[in-house]
Amino acid sequence: MGYNNPPMEKSDKTKTGEILNRAGVIDIGSSSIKLIIGEAEGADIRILEHLKNPVPIGRYTFYKGIIPQESINQILEILAKYKEVLAAYDVPKVVLFATTAVREARNRDIFLDTLLRKTGFRAEVFTAGDVVYYIDSYIHHKLKDTYPIHEKNLLIAELGAGSLDVSVMEKGFTLFHMGLALGTLRVRQLMAKLSGSAAETVDAVGEYIENEFLYLKHVFPDIDLDDVILIDETFGPYLGRLTERAGREEKFFKLQIDEAKKALALVVDKSPQEIEREYKIPVETAENITGYLIILNNFFGLLKSRYIYILETSLAEAVLANDLLGIELAKRYNKTNQLISAAKFICKRYSVDLAHSKHVTELARTIFDNLKGQLGLLDDDALYLLLAGYLHDIGSFVHNRSHHKHSEYIIGYLNLFRLSEQEIRMIACIARYHRKAPPMNSHLLYNSLDRDKKIIVQKLSAILRVANALDSSHRQKIKKLEIKYGKNQEVILVAHTAKSIALEEADFADKKDFFEEVTGSKMLLKVSPD
Repeated sequence: MGYNNPPMEKSDKTKTGEILNRAGVIDIGSSSIKLIIGEAEGADIRILEHLKNPVPIGRYTFYKGIIPQESINQILEILAKYKEVLAAYDVPKVVLFATTAVREARNRDIFLDTLLRKTGFRAEVFTAGDVVYYIDSYIHHKLKDTYPIHEKNLLIAELGAGSLDVSVMEKGFTLFHMGLALGTLRVRQLMAKLSGSAAETVDAVGEYIENEFLYLKHVFPDIDLDDVILIDETFGPYLGRLTERAGREEKFFKLQIDEAKKALALVVDKSPQEIEREYKIPVETAENITGYLIILNNFFGLLKSRYIYILETSLAEAVLANDLLGIELAKRYNKTNQLISAAKFICKRYSVDLAHSKHVTELARTIFDNLKGQLGLLDDDALYLLLAGYLHDIGSFVHNRSHHKHSEYIIGYLNLFRLSEQEIRMIACIARYHRKAPPMNSHLLYNSLDRDKKIIVQKLSAILRVANALDSSHRQKIKKLEIKYGKNQEVILVAHTAKSIALEEADFADKKDFFEEVTGSKMLLKVSPD
Protein backbone atom coordinates (compact mmCIF):
# COMPACT_ATOMS: atom_id res chain seq x y z
CA MET A 1 0.00 0.00 0.00
CA GLY A 2 1.52 3.32 -1.04
CA TYR A 3 1.02 6.82 0.31
CA ASN A 4 1.61 10.10 -1.48
CA ASN A 5 4.16 11.20 1.08
CA PRO A 6 5.25 10.32 4.63
CA PRO A 7 3.71 12.03 7.66
CA MET A 8 5.07 15.51 8.23
CA GLU A 9 6.86 16.34 11.44
CA LYS A 10 4.63 17.89 14.06
CA SER A 11 4.69 21.66 14.08
CA ASP A 12 6.56 23.68 16.71
CA LYS A 13 3.21 24.82 18.05
CA THR A 14 2.37 21.23 18.94
CA LYS A 15 5.77 20.63 20.50
CA THR A 16 5.36 23.59 22.83
CA GLY A 17 2.00 22.28 23.95
CA GLU A 18 -0.11 24.95 22.29
CA ILE A 19 -3.50 23.58 21.28
CA LEU A 20 -4.10 23.77 17.55
CA ASN A 21 -7.42 23.86 15.75
CA ARG A 22 -6.69 20.70 13.79
CA ALA A 23 -8.94 18.09 12.19
CA GLY A 24 -8.95 15.21 9.74
CA VAL A 25 -11.38 14.13 7.04
CA ILE A 26 -11.61 10.69 5.44
CA ASP A 27 -13.53 10.45 2.16
CA ILE A 28 -14.62 6.98 1.00
CA GLY A 29 -15.34 7.63 -2.65
CA SER A 30 -16.31 5.46 -5.58
CA SER A 31 -12.76 4.80 -6.76
CA SER A 32 -10.49 5.78 -3.87
CA ILE A 33 -10.16 6.59 -0.19
CA LYS A 34 -8.67 9.91 0.82
CA LEU A 35 -7.34 11.38 4.07
CA ILE A 36 -6.85 15.11 4.54
CA ILE A 37 -5.40 16.59 7.73
CA GLY A 38 -5.44 20.34 8.17
CA GLU A 39 -5.42 23.15 10.67
CA ALA A 40 -6.98 26.58 10.79
CA GLU A 41 -4.74 29.41 9.67
CA GLY A 42 -6.54 32.70 10.09
CA ALA A 43 -9.63 32.67 7.90
CA ASP A 44 -8.31 29.78 5.83
CA ILE A 45 -6.98 26.26 6.30
CA ARG A 46 -3.50 24.80 5.84
CA ILE A 47 -3.27 21.24 4.59
CA LEU A 48 -0.75 19.22 6.60
CA GLU A 49 -1.28 15.86 4.94
CA HIS A 50 -3.11 14.54 1.90
CA LEU A 51 -3.14 10.78 1.31
CA LYS A 52 -5.02 8.87 -1.37
CA ASN A 53 -5.39 5.13 -1.97
CA PRO A 54 -7.26 3.56 -4.91
CA VAL A 55 -10.10 1.23 -3.94
CA PRO A 56 -12.56 0.51 -6.79
CA ILE A 57 -15.74 0.27 -4.71
CA GLY A 58 -17.89 1.65 -7.50
CA ARG A 59 -16.65 -0.98 -9.95
CA TYR A 60 -18.64 -3.52 -7.94
CA THR A 61 -21.45 -1.40 -6.51
CA PHE A 62 -22.58 0.12 -9.82
CA TYR A 63 -22.89 -3.29 -11.50
CA LYS A 64 -23.15 -5.88 -8.71
CA GLY A 65 -24.96 -3.71 -6.16
CA ILE A 66 -22.70 -4.81 -3.31
CA ILE A 67 -19.33 -4.00 -1.74
CA PRO A 68 -17.35 -7.27 -1.82
CA GLN A 69 -15.58 -8.58 1.25
CA GLU A 70 -12.23 -8.18 -0.48
CA SER A 71 -12.82 -4.43 -0.82
CA ILE A 72 -14.06 -4.17 2.76
CA ASN A 73 -10.86 -5.83 4.00
CA GLN A 74 -8.78 -3.46 1.87
CA ILE A 75 -10.63 -0.47 3.30
CA LEU A 76 -10.11 -1.70 6.86
CA GLU A 77 -6.38 -2.04 6.19
CA ILE A 78 -6.17 1.49 4.78
CA LEU A 79 -8.15 2.96 7.68
CA ALA A 80 -5.81 1.25 10.15
CA LYS A 81 -2.86 3.03 8.50
CA TYR A 82 -4.78 6.31 8.47
CA LYS A 83 -5.38 5.98 12.21
CA GLU A 84 -1.62 5.80 12.72
CA VAL A 85 -1.10 8.97 10.68
CA LEU A 86 -3.89 10.76 12.56
CA ALA A 87 -2.31 9.77 15.88
CA ALA A 88 1.06 11.08 14.72
CA TYR A 89 -0.51 14.46 14.12
CA ASP A 90 -2.48 14.48 17.40
CA VAL A 91 -5.70 15.06 15.46
CA PRO A 92 -8.51 15.47 18.01
CA LYS A 93 -11.42 15.04 15.60
CA VAL A 94 -11.99 13.02 12.45
CA VAL A 95 -14.95 13.20 10.07
CA LEU A 96 -15.47 10.13 7.88
CA PHE A 97 -18.00 10.22 5.08
CA ALA A 98 -18.93 8.04 2.12
CA THR A 99 -20.62 8.96 -1.13
CA THR A 100 -22.40 7.33 -4.06
CA ALA A 101 -20.78 3.87 -4.18
CA VAL A 102 -21.52 3.18 -0.51
CA ARG A 103 -24.93 4.84 -0.65
CA GLU A 104 -26.07 2.56 -3.48
CA ALA A 105 -24.71 -0.68 -2.00
CA ARG A 106 -27.24 -3.24 -0.77
CA ASN A 107 -24.91 -4.13 2.11
CA ARG A 108 -24.39 -0.50 3.11
CA ASP A 109 -25.59 -0.92 6.68
CA ILE A 110 -23.43 -4.00 7.26
CA PHE A 111 -20.45 -2.17 5.78
CA LEU A 112 -20.95 0.83 8.09
CA ASP A 113 -21.39 -1.46 11.09
CA THR A 114 -18.15 -3.28 10.20
CA LEU A 115 -16.25 0.02 10.00
CA LEU A 116 -17.54 1.06 13.41
CA ARG A 117 -16.78 -2.27 15.08
CA LYS A 118 -13.32 -2.76 13.62
CA THR A 119 -11.96 0.78 13.34
CA GLY A 120 -14.05 2.90 15.71
CA PHE A 121 -14.93 5.25 12.82
CA ARG A 122 -18.61 6.18 12.55
CA ALA A 123 -19.24 7.01 8.89
CA GLU A 124 -21.86 9.37 7.52
CA VAL A 125 -23.29 8.55 4.09
CA PHE A 126 -23.74 11.77 2.14
CA THR A 127 -26.73 12.37 -0.09
CA ALA A 128 -26.56 14.69 -3.09
CA GLY A 129 -28.04 17.35 -0.82
CA ASP A 130 -25.20 16.95 1.69
CA VAL A 131 -22.64 17.32 -1.10
CA VAL A 132 -24.35 20.48 -2.33
CA TYR A 133 -24.52 21.93 1.20
CA TYR A 134 -20.80 21.60 1.87
CA ILE A 135 -19.67 22.61 -1.61
CA ASP A 136 -21.92 25.68 -1.81
CA SER A 137 -20.95 26.86 1.68
CA TYR A 138 -17.25 26.42 0.95
CA ILE A 139 -17.47 28.25 -2.38
CA HIS A 140 -19.16 31.16 -0.63
CA HIS A 141 -16.28 31.23 1.85
CA LYS A 142 -13.44 30.60 -0.60
CA LEU A 143 -14.51 33.17 -3.20
CA LYS A 144 -16.04 35.86 -0.99
CA ASP A 145 -13.21 38.34 -1.62
CA THR A 146 -12.56 37.59 -5.31
CA TYR A 147 -15.86 36.63 -6.93
CA PRO A 148 -19.31 38.22 -6.37
CA ILE A 149 -21.09 34.93 -5.76
CA HIS A 150 -24.13 36.53 -4.09
CA GLU A 151 -24.71 38.72 -7.13
CA LYS A 152 -24.84 35.94 -9.69
CA ASN A 153 -27.10 33.14 -10.84
CA LEU A 154 -24.95 30.03 -10.83
CA LEU A 155 -24.98 26.36 -11.64
CA ILE A 156 -22.55 24.59 -9.32
CA ALA A 157 -21.60 21.00 -10.08
CA GLU A 158 -19.41 18.44 -8.36
CA LEU A 159 -18.32 15.62 -10.64
CA GLY A 160 -17.14 12.48 -8.93
CA ALA A 161 -16.42 8.93 -9.98
CA GLY A 162 -19.99 7.84 -9.22
CA SER A 163 -22.25 10.85 -9.59
CA LEU A 164 -22.75 14.38 -10.84
CA ASP A 165 -24.27 16.55 -8.12
CA VAL A 166 -25.80 19.80 -9.35
CA SER A 167 -27.27 22.85 -7.66
CA VAL A 168 -28.69 26.10 -9.02
CA MET A 169 -28.17 29.25 -6.96
CA GLU A 170 -30.07 32.48 -7.50
CA LYS A 171 -28.21 35.39 -5.88
CA GLY A 172 -26.93 33.10 -3.13
CA PHE A 173 -30.14 31.13 -2.57
CA THR A 174 -30.61 27.50 -3.56
CA LEU A 175 -33.40 26.90 -6.05
CA PHE A 176 -32.90 23.19 -6.45
CA HIS A 177 -30.34 20.43 -6.36
CA MET A 178 -30.15 16.87 -7.59
CA GLY A 179 -27.72 14.05 -8.19
CA LEU A 180 -27.39 12.33 -11.54
CA ALA A 181 -26.14 8.77 -11.91
CA LEU A 182 -23.21 10.06 -13.92
CA GLY A 183 -19.57 9.91 -12.96
CA THR A 184 -16.22 9.32 -14.57
CA LEU A 185 -16.04 5.71 -13.36
CA ARG A 186 -19.57 4.93 -14.57
CA VAL A 187 -18.74 6.36 -18.00
CA ARG A 188 -15.50 4.40 -18.17
CA GLN A 189 -17.38 1.19 -17.37
CA LEU A 190 -19.92 1.96 -20.07
CA MET A 191 -17.18 2.63 -22.63
CA ALA A 192 -15.60 -0.74 -21.84
CA LYS A 193 -18.89 -2.47 -22.75
CA LEU A 194 -19.26 -0.74 -26.12
CA SER A 195 -17.92 -2.01 -29.42
CA GLY A 196 -17.05 0.07 -32.45
CA SER A 197 -14.67 2.88 -33.33
CA ALA A 198 -13.57 5.63 -30.95
CA ALA A 199 -15.97 8.05 -32.65
CA GLU A 200 -18.86 5.60 -32.31
CA THR A 201 -18.05 5.06 -28.63
CA VAL A 202 -18.05 8.80 -27.96
CA ASP A 203 -21.39 9.18 -29.78
CA ALA A 204 -22.94 6.29 -27.83
CA VAL A 205 -21.74 7.66 -24.49
CA GLY A 206 -22.99 11.10 -25.50
CA GLU A 207 -26.45 9.62 -26.16
CA TYR A 208 -26.37 7.93 -22.75
CA ILE A 209 -25.43 11.16 -20.99
CA GLU A 210 -28.10 13.09 -22.90
CA ASN A 211 -30.73 10.64 -21.66
CA GLU A 212 -29.48 11.10 -18.10
CA PHE A 213 -29.80 14.86 -18.56
CA LEU A 214 -33.41 14.66 -19.76
CA TYR A 215 -34.90 14.87 -16.28
CA LEU A 216 -32.49 17.66 -15.34
CA LYS A 217 -33.66 19.59 -18.40
CA HIS A 218 -37.28 18.98 -17.40
CA VAL A 219 -36.93 20.39 -13.88
CA PHE A 220 -34.27 23.01 -14.62
CA PRO A 221 -35.30 26.44 -13.26
CA ASP A 222 -36.37 29.14 -15.69
CA ILE A 223 -33.38 31.28 -14.89
CA ASP A 224 -30.64 33.05 -16.84
CA LEU A 225 -27.35 31.62 -15.63
CA ASP A 226 -24.36 33.91 -15.33
CA ASP A 227 -21.73 31.23 -14.82
CA VAL A 228 -21.15 27.51 -14.40
CA ILE A 229 -18.72 26.39 -11.69
CA LEU A 230 -17.40 22.84 -11.69
CA ILE A 231 -15.68 21.52 -8.57
CA ASP A 232 -12.80 19.29 -9.59
CA GLU A 233 -9.43 18.51 -8.04
CA THR A 234 -8.65 15.36 -10.03
CA PHE A 235 -8.65 16.40 -13.67
CA GLY A 236 -8.52 20.21 -13.54
CA PRO A 237 -4.78 20.40 -12.81
CA TYR A 238 -4.03 18.58 -16.09
CA LEU A 239 -6.36 20.42 -18.46
CA GLY A 240 -3.66 22.95 -19.31
CA ARG A 241 -1.57 20.15 -20.80
CA LEU A 242 -4.40 19.11 -23.10
CA THR A 243 -5.44 22.64 -24.06
CA GLU A 244 -1.87 23.91 -24.40
CA ARG A 245 -2.73 26.85 -22.18
CA ALA A 246 -0.49 27.48 -19.20
CA GLY A 247 -2.22 30.57 -17.80
CA ARG A 248 -5.42 30.66 -15.85
CA GLU A 249 -7.60 33.18 -14.07
CA GLU A 250 -7.11 33.57 -10.33
CA LYS A 251 -8.95 30.80 -8.46
CA PHE A 252 -10.36 29.25 -11.66
CA PHE A 253 -9.43 27.41 -14.84
CA LYS A 254 -11.76 28.91 -17.42
CA LEU A 255 -12.45 26.15 -19.94
CA GLN A 256 -13.89 27.14 -23.32
CA ILE A 257 -16.04 24.83 -25.42
CA ASP A 258 -13.49 24.68 -28.27
CA GLU A 259 -10.82 23.68 -25.76
CA ALA A 260 -13.03 20.93 -24.36
CA LYS A 261 -13.63 19.54 -27.87
CA LYS A 262 -9.92 19.67 -28.67
CA ALA A 263 -8.95 17.95 -25.42
CA LEU A 264 -11.42 15.13 -26.05
CA ALA A 265 -10.13 14.64 -29.59
CA LEU A 266 -6.58 14.30 -28.25
CA VAL A 267 -7.34 11.46 -25.81
CA VAL A 268 -10.36 9.62 -27.18
CA ASP A 269 -8.42 7.00 -29.15
CA LYS A 270 -5.47 6.69 -26.77
CA SER A 271 -4.87 4.18 -24.00
CA PRO A 272 -4.30 5.38 -20.42
CA GLN A 273 -0.63 4.49 -20.82
CA GLU A 274 -0.32 6.61 -23.96
CA ILE A 275 -2.05 9.53 -22.25
CA GLU A 276 0.31 9.18 -19.30
CA ARG A 277 3.35 9.12 -21.56
CA GLU A 278 2.36 11.97 -23.91
CA TYR A 279 0.75 14.40 -21.45
CA LYS A 280 2.38 13.43 -18.12
CA ILE A 281 -1.00 12.61 -16.58
CA PRO A 282 -0.96 9.88 -13.88
CA VAL A 283 -2.36 6.65 -15.25
CA GLU A 284 -5.09 6.39 -12.56
CA THR A 285 -6.33 9.81 -13.75
CA ALA A 286 -5.78 9.02 -17.43
CA GLU A 287 -8.06 5.98 -17.11
CA ASN A 288 -11.08 8.22 -16.51
CA ILE A 289 -10.18 11.45 -18.29
CA THR A 290 -11.94 10.51 -21.54
CA GLY A 291 -15.23 10.01 -19.68
CA TYR A 292 -14.64 13.28 -17.85
CA LEU A 293 -14.20 15.19 -21.11
CA ILE A 294 -17.25 13.55 -22.70
CA ILE A 295 -19.36 14.72 -19.74
CA LEU A 296 -17.91 18.25 -19.98
CA ASN A 297 -18.64 18.48 -23.69
CA ASN A 298 -22.24 17.37 -23.11
CA PHE A 299 -22.50 19.87 -20.26
CA PHE A 300 -21.80 22.67 -22.72
CA GLY A 301 -24.67 21.41 -24.86
CA LEU A 302 -27.04 21.32 -21.91
CA LEU A 303 -26.24 24.80 -20.65
CA LYS A 304 -25.53 26.62 -23.90
CA SER A 305 -22.59 28.11 -22.03
CA ARG A 306 -19.42 29.46 -23.68
CA TYR A 307 -17.17 28.26 -20.89
CA ILE A 308 -17.07 26.56 -17.52
CA TYR A 309 -15.18 27.82 -14.48
CA ILE A 310 -13.29 24.89 -12.96
CA LEU A 311 -12.41 25.34 -9.29
CA GLU A 312 -9.66 23.03 -8.07
CA THR A 313 -10.91 21.92 -4.69
CA SER A 314 -12.68 18.87 -3.29
CA LEU A 315 -15.62 17.81 -1.20
CA ALA A 316 -13.19 16.54 1.46
CA GLU A 317 -11.55 19.97 1.65
CA ALA A 318 -14.97 21.61 1.92
CA VAL A 319 -15.92 19.32 4.83
CA LEU A 320 -12.56 20.00 6.51
CA ALA A 321 -13.00 23.76 6.19
CA ASN A 322 -16.53 23.54 7.56
CA ASP A 323 -15.27 21.63 10.59
CA LEU A 324 -12.21 23.81 11.26
CA LEU A 325 -13.60 27.24 10.49
CA GLY A 326 -17.22 26.68 11.43
CA ILE A 327 -18.20 28.16 8.10
CA GLU A 328 -21.49 29.94 8.44
CA LEU A 329 -23.16 31.89 5.73
CA ALA A 330 -24.66 35.24 6.55
CA LYS A 331 -27.98 34.97 8.38
CA ARG A 332 -29.77 35.71 5.14
CA TYR A 333 -28.32 32.53 3.63
CA ASN A 334 -28.70 30.20 6.62
CA LYS A 335 -29.98 26.63 6.41
CA THR A 336 -33.63 27.53 7.06
CA ASN A 337 -33.72 30.25 4.41
CA GLN A 338 -31.93 28.03 1.90
CA LEU A 339 -34.46 25.25 2.43
CA ILE A 340 -37.38 27.66 2.19
CA SER A 341 -35.91 28.99 -1.06
CA ALA A 342 -35.81 25.41 -2.38
CA ALA A 343 -39.38 24.81 -1.13
CA LYS A 344 -40.63 27.87 -3.03
CA PHE A 345 -39.03 26.59 -6.21
CA ILE A 346 -40.69 23.19 -5.69
CA CYS A 347 -44.04 24.95 -5.25
CA LYS A 348 -43.57 26.71 -8.58
CA ARG A 349 -42.59 23.45 -10.24
CA TYR A 350 -45.80 21.79 -9.03
CA SER A 351 -48.02 24.82 -9.84
CA VAL A 352 -48.90 25.44 -6.18
CA ASP A 353 -50.76 28.58 -5.12
CA LEU A 354 -47.65 30.15 -3.61
CA ALA A 355 -49.47 33.11 -2.05
CA HIS A 356 -51.69 30.68 -0.14
CA SER A 357 -48.80 28.44 0.92
CA LYS A 358 -46.77 31.41 2.12
CA HIS A 359 -49.71 32.85 4.08
CA VAL A 360 -50.53 29.51 5.71
CA THR A 361 -46.86 29.10 6.65
CA GLU A 362 -46.75 32.56 8.22
CA LEU A 363 -49.91 31.88 10.24
CA ALA A 364 -48.51 28.52 11.36
CA ARG A 365 -45.25 30.18 12.39
CA THR A 366 -47.16 32.71 14.51
CA ILE A 367 -49.05 29.94 16.30
CA PHE A 368 -45.84 27.93 16.79
CA ASP A 369 -43.87 30.85 18.21
CA ASN A 370 -46.57 31.61 20.77
CA LEU A 371 -47.38 28.04 21.81
CA LYS A 372 -44.09 26.13 21.48
CA GLY A 373 -43.37 26.29 25.20
CA GLN A 374 -46.83 25.08 26.13
CA LEU A 375 -46.60 22.28 23.56
CA GLY A 376 -43.08 21.19 24.51
CA LEU A 377 -41.69 21.98 21.07
CA LEU A 378 -38.13 23.13 20.33
CA ASP A 379 -37.03 25.97 18.07
CA ASP A 380 -35.51 23.44 15.67
CA ASP A 381 -38.94 21.86 15.16
CA ALA A 382 -40.13 25.03 13.42
CA LEU A 383 -38.23 24.09 10.26
CA TYR A 384 -40.37 20.97 9.73
CA LEU A 385 -43.54 23.03 10.12
CA LEU A 386 -42.37 25.76 7.73
CA LEU A 387 -41.40 23.31 4.99
CA ALA A 388 -44.64 21.35 5.40
CA GLY A 389 -46.53 24.66 5.26
CA TYR A 390 -45.03 25.58 1.90
CA LEU A 391 -45.36 22.09 0.45
CA HIS A 392 -48.69 20.89 1.86
CA ASP A 393 -50.61 21.38 -1.40
CA ILE A 394 -48.10 20.06 -3.95
CA GLY A 395 -50.15 16.87 -4.27
CA SER A 396 -52.80 18.87 -6.16
CA PHE A 397 -50.43 18.59 -9.13
CA VAL A 398 -51.47 14.92 -9.32
CA HIS A 399 -55.15 15.40 -8.47
CA ASN A 400 -57.07 17.68 -6.14
CA ARG A 401 -58.95 14.72 -4.73
CA SER A 402 -56.94 13.20 -1.86
CA HIS A 403 -54.20 15.69 -2.65
CA HIS A 404 -52.91 15.46 0.94
CA LYS A 405 -51.94 11.83 0.26
CA HIS A 406 -50.23 12.79 -2.98
CA SER A 407 -48.36 15.54 -1.11
CA GLU A 408 -47.09 12.99 1.38
CA TYR A 409 -45.83 10.77 -1.43
CA ILE A 410 -44.06 13.56 -3.36
CA ILE A 411 -42.40 15.08 -0.29
CA GLY A 412 -41.28 11.65 0.86
CA TYR A 413 -39.10 11.38 -2.24
CA LEU A 414 -37.63 14.88 -2.12
CA ASN A 415 -33.92 15.33 -1.46
CA LEU A 416 -33.59 18.34 0.84
CA PHE A 417 -30.01 19.10 1.81
CA ARG A 418 -28.84 18.38 5.35
CA LEU A 419 -32.15 16.72 6.25
CA SER A 420 -32.20 13.03 7.12
CA GLU A 421 -34.61 10.54 5.60
CA GLN A 422 -36.56 10.52 8.87
CA GLU A 423 -36.82 14.33 8.89
CA ILE A 424 -38.16 14.29 5.33
CA ARG A 425 -40.70 11.64 6.31
CA MET A 426 -41.78 13.87 9.21
CA ILE A 427 -42.33 16.80 6.85
CA ALA A 428 -44.27 14.55 4.47
CA CYS A 429 -46.54 13.39 7.32
CA ILE A 430 -47.12 16.90 8.67
CA ALA A 431 -48.17 18.00 5.19
CA ARG A 432 -50.45 14.98 4.77
CA TYR A 433 -52.35 15.67 7.98
CA HIS A 434 -53.23 19.27 7.15
CA ARG A 435 -56.69 17.88 6.31
CA LYS A 436 -58.85 14.76 6.58
CA ALA A 437 -57.88 11.88 8.91
CA PRO A 438 -55.39 12.50 11.74
CA PRO A 439 -52.19 10.41 12.12
CA MET A 440 -52.78 6.68 12.50
CA ASN A 441 -50.38 3.79 12.97
CA SER A 442 -52.04 2.11 9.99
CA HIS A 443 -50.47 4.84 7.82
CA LEU A 444 -47.17 3.35 6.66
CA LEU A 445 -45.00 6.48 6.54
CA TYR A 446 -46.20 7.74 9.90
CA ASN A 447 -45.74 4.33 11.48
CA SER A 448 -42.12 4.23 10.24
CA LEU A 449 -41.21 7.13 12.55
CA ASP A 450 -39.74 6.85 16.02
CA ARG A 451 -42.18 7.45 18.89
CA ASP A 452 -40.84 10.91 19.76
CA LYS A 453 -41.00 11.95 16.09
CA LYS A 454 -44.63 10.80 15.89
CA ILE A 455 -45.49 13.12 18.78
CA ILE A 456 -43.81 16.07 17.04
CA VAL A 457 -45.73 15.26 13.85
CA GLN A 458 -49.02 15.27 15.75
CA LYS A 459 -48.34 18.64 17.36
CA LEU A 460 -47.08 20.32 14.19
CA SER A 461 -49.80 18.91 11.93
CA ALA A 462 -52.41 20.13 14.45
CA ILE A 463 -50.96 23.64 14.08
CA LEU A 464 -50.84 23.36 10.27
CA ARG A 465 -54.49 22.22 10.14
CA VAL A 466 -55.59 25.35 11.98
CA ALA A 467 -53.38 27.65 9.90
CA ASN A 468 -54.67 26.13 6.66
CA ALA A 469 -58.27 26.57 7.82
CA LEU A 470 -57.60 30.26 8.38
CA ASP A 471 -56.98 30.69 4.65
CA SER A 472 -59.67 28.35 3.30
CA SER A 473 -60.65 30.90 0.66
CA HIS A 474 -57.04 31.26 -0.58
CA ARG A 475 -57.59 35.03 -0.37
CA GLN A 476 -55.19 35.87 2.53
CA LYS A 477 -57.91 37.83 4.31
CA ILE A 478 -56.32 37.70 7.78
CA LYS A 479 -53.71 40.45 7.92
CA LYS A 480 -52.57 39.80 11.47
CA LEU A 481 -53.00 36.96 13.95
CA GLU A 482 -52.65 37.35 17.72
CA ILE A 483 -52.56 34.57 20.29
CA LYS A 484 -54.17 35.15 23.68
CA TYR A 485 -55.30 32.99 26.60
CA GLY A 486 -58.77 32.90 28.20
CA LYS A 487 -59.63 32.57 31.87
CA ASN A 488 -59.61 28.80 31.64
CA GLN A 489 -56.35 28.76 29.65
CA GLU A 490 -58.13 28.23 26.38
CA VAL A 491 -56.13 29.42 23.37
CA ILE A 492 -57.76 32.38 21.63
CA LEU A 493 -56.80 33.26 18.09
CA VAL A 494 -57.58 36.88 17.30
CA ALA A 495 -57.86 37.36 13.54
CA HIS A 496 -57.50 40.94 12.32
CA THR A 497 -59.32 41.41 9.04
CA ALA A 498 -61.50 43.94 7.25
CA LYS A 499 -63.26 41.22 5.25
CA SER A 500 -65.75 38.48 5.94
CA ILE A 501 -64.06 35.22 6.91
CA ALA A 502 -67.19 33.11 7.19
CA LEU A 503 -65.59 30.29 5.19
CA GLU A 504 -62.48 30.35 7.40
CA GLU A 505 -64.58 30.35 10.58
CA ALA A 506 -66.54 27.29 9.44
CA ASP A 507 -63.37 25.41 8.45
CA PHE A 508 -61.68 26.38 11.70
CA ALA A 509 -64.59 24.90 13.66
CA ASP A 510 -63.98 21.59 11.88
CA LYS A 511 -60.18 21.61 12.03
CA LYS A 512 -59.54 22.75 15.61
CA ASP A 513 -60.67 19.42 17.11
CA PHE A 514 -57.37 17.69 16.43
CA PHE A 515 -55.45 20.55 18.08
CA GLU A 516 -57.65 20.28 21.15
CA GLU A 517 -57.20 16.51 21.22
CA VAL A 518 -53.41 16.77 21.03
CA THR A 519 -52.95 19.66 23.46
CA GLY A 520 -55.87 19.27 25.85
CA SER A 521 -56.60 22.98 25.44
CA LYS A 522 -59.71 24.53 23.95
CA MET A 523 -59.12 26.81 20.96
CA LEU A 524 -61.36 29.74 20.04
CA LEU A 525 -61.37 32.14 17.09
CA LYS A 526 -62.31 35.79 17.48
CA VAL A 527 -62.52 38.30 14.64
CA SER A 528 -61.20 41.81 15.11
CA PRO A 529 -62.39 44.08 12.27
CA ASP A 530 -59.72 46.52 11.10
